[in-house]
Amino acid sequence: MPKSRLTRRRLLAAAAPLAAAPLVGRFALDEGAGAAGVRHAGHAASGHAAMIGETVPAVGGPHDLDELLYPPPALPYQPGRVREYRLVARDVELEIAPGVFFPAWTYNGTVPGPVIRATEDDLLRVRFLNAGSHPHTIHFHGIHPAGMDGVFEIVGPGEELTYEFPAKPYGMHLYHCHATPLKKHIHKGLYGAFIIDPPEPRPPAQELVMVMNGYDTDGDGSNNFYTVNGRSFYYAKHPIRVSRSQTVRIYLANLTEFDLVNSFHLHADFFRYYPTGSVMQCQGQRGILEIEFSNTGTFMFHAHQSEFAELGWMGYFNVVD
Repeated sequence: MPKSRLTRRRLLAAAAPLAAAPLVGRFALDEGAGAAGVRHAGHAASGHAAMIGETVPAVGGPHDLDELLYPPPALPYQPGRVREYRLVARDVELEIAPGVFFPAWTYNGTVPGPVIRATEDDLLRVRFLNAGSHPHTIHFHGIHPAGMDGVFEIVGPGEELTYEFPAKPYGMHLYHCHATPLKKHIHKGLYGAFIIDPPEPRPPAQELVMVMNGYDTDGDGSNNFYTVNGRSFYYAKHPIRVSRSQTVRIYLANLTEFDLVNSFHLHADFFRYYPTGSVMQCQGQRGILEIEFSNTGTFMFHAHQSEFAELGWMGYFNVVD
């Protein structure tokens, strides 16, 4: 399919049926169906209020985003341990929706970048190579020496730098490029989740990482697509399988540029994150949610800004025994 350049207004007009309860049913991609390439068919037969499964217009197979969704396992506290990672900045054209490509700047070829995880007081060592076309850095949220802050230590194309510091404090953090213009480097995709575990391990849980973001595909300073973990409607096509009555722990972060807030809303259950119901996050804000689903079945999650949901930030949990 040809690469698309869509305006926010045209995409919303074409995507409006996705949220209309009496109309939504089976969807397919069709270049002749308007700017978003979305064609509606068969709604009278199905009639339900949400699209799900193979008919959803989303890119990729069921395991494509597993490395972004499932974090590395937590390790028990061990004095003197070194946790090493390698990040490479690359310019990559990402297909974020069927036939829609975004000229991203990435860490290791994905938006968001890989999940970095350590236990408090581990020595974190991150080797950073800039294989992109612009100067970049890595700024880690947390506590570290001034020389490791990723503000003045600009890494030019073809250059590299190793960041090294004790990981602290424990919690859900972020890393991102801090080169100027900062807004552009973040919007283009240079960010990721940074988890520091406490010395006393958290209780066992089914752990997930969700990084909320948006894409401006026509350069007008407004997002045309919204996602969690980088692809529009991906978890509507491939619901996340979890177990009933077992804790689901979500490391949630917001890196959406051009919008003041984003949110996470869960249907048919509550999570431990105050306040419960929906949580709003400003850019750079993050937190940890814990859920024990009471029932089996398919349960939606999405941004509670309806426009964001209609433009791609929605999915499902498939809760099983």
